[in-house]
Parts: sequence; structure tokens; C-alpha cells
Amino acid sequence: MCTCLLSFDPSSAVPVLLVGVRDEYADRLWDPPAAHWPDRPGLLGGRDRQAGGTWLAVDPAAPRAACVLNGCGVDAPAEGRLSRGDLPLRAAEHGTPDGLELSRLDPFHLVCAEPDRVRVWTWTGQDLTERSLEPGVHLVVNTGLDATCPGPTAIPQTALDGIRARLAHFRPRLEAAARPEPKDGPAAEAWGDWLPLAEGDGLDPADPRALLHRHLTDTGRVFATTSVSLVALGPTGVRYDFSGRPGDPSAWTTVLG
Repeated sequence: MCTCLLSFDPSSAVPVLLVGVRDEYADRLWDPPAAHWPDRPGLLGGRDRQAGGTWLAVDPAAPRAACVLNGCGVDAPAEGRLSRGDLPLRAAEHGTPDGLELSRLDPFHLVCAEPDRVRVWTWTGQDLTERSLEPGVHLVVNTGLDATCPGPTAIPQTALDGIRARLAHFRPRLEAAARPEPKDGPAAEAWGDWLPLAEGDGLDPADPRALLHRHLTDTGRVFATTSVSLVALGPTGVRYDFSGRPGDPSAWTTVLG
């Protein structure tokens, strides 16, 4: 996942609104959100078939949601490297990423949201930091919370410029949009002004500001936005919507709500 858009308002009936955008190679197979993990029957999320983990997990009973993004820093040694896809499962289940050998993980940003608090852990390959978010609108990308990269990065300058342009475009629009309190009904009705933003705000995938991406890499593989998740957390319930065809308004399905 390459972008997490989040609004935290403890005074709202629905304190947490989260948009999780996953960018991945288009030929990397995955399964849509469901209870895929028999050892964690209470968790819902999409499953990456290659590694078996997920990019975003929801525990409706907690309620809690967690998502992971690739980070900046020093990669783990290839021998013994673990998938980061277990991080959202651990965080959604327990509220922390404790229990994993960090030295075997590549850099990451892990967002864990509950109705009364939102935390972000960042691992650079050398240091782990934890930050609690204040109420407001927050954007987490591969270069960190609000694009403040805490470690060395090999991300090309053009990509860094694109990340900053994306934040500059979407932050004021999220702040200006009427904040929904998703409950019943189809996604468009439940999410209101937020849904067009989650669908890319009409930007072309080639636009540097684009939230939804699609391009051909130097190796001939397509790298694209493969899914978008919408999660709303309230003290008495969870709303979870999912699209496996980003940008297509007819593709939204309600996983929970």
C-alpha cells in the first residue's frame, strides 16, 4: 500500500475514517477481503497470495484497523527476510506490532487505528519510532507521515516530487470535504464527499498528483493501484468498503457495515 488518508476526530460519532490505497505489481495475485486466516478468525482483510499476509486488516470486535506501507531506510538481509504482510494482522489483533524480529523486516510504516487513538510505527531498518496522532487529517505515504522521511531513501527525485504534489492536492480537499459518518446504504451514500476523493478525484493516472496509479516499469511489468479500502471506526461498529477496480464507481462492495 502506498497511501493512507486518515481523519481522526474523537468528538465524532465515527472518530476514525481511513482510506487505504494499495499500489502493487498488477500480476501479483490477491484475494478480496474476507476471514482468510484460520488462526485469526476474527480478522478481515485482503490476502496477498504470494506471502499470505495482507496490506490492511480489520478486527470488528475491537474495533481496530491496521495498514502497512513500504518505508525508507535499510533493507533486511535477503536471507531470512520476513514479509511485512503480517504486521497489519498483528496490529489489528493486538494493537501493537510486538513479536516480530524487526531486523528481518524491510522498512515500513504501520498505521493502527482505534476509535480513541491512532498510532504510526516507523521502522527504518535501524530504528523503530512510535507516534500518536493528534485529531485532524493525516496522510501517510512511503516517505512517512506527511512525507517526512526519517531514513535514507532510494526513491527517485521525480517520485518524491510526485508524493509531495499528491499531498498538496489531497490534504486541502479532505479538510474541506464534509466529514461523513458512514452507517447504512451503498458506499456512495455512506461516504458522501469522501468517495470521489478515494476514487482519485478525477486525476489521470499519469498526473504527478494522482492517488491512483498505473505505469509500465523498466522490466515490462505493470505497477498500479490494485485496490482501495474505506474503513470507518466507531465505538459501536465498523464500516468497511472495498474496491478491486479503483476508479470504477460500480466496483465498491461492502465487506462490513
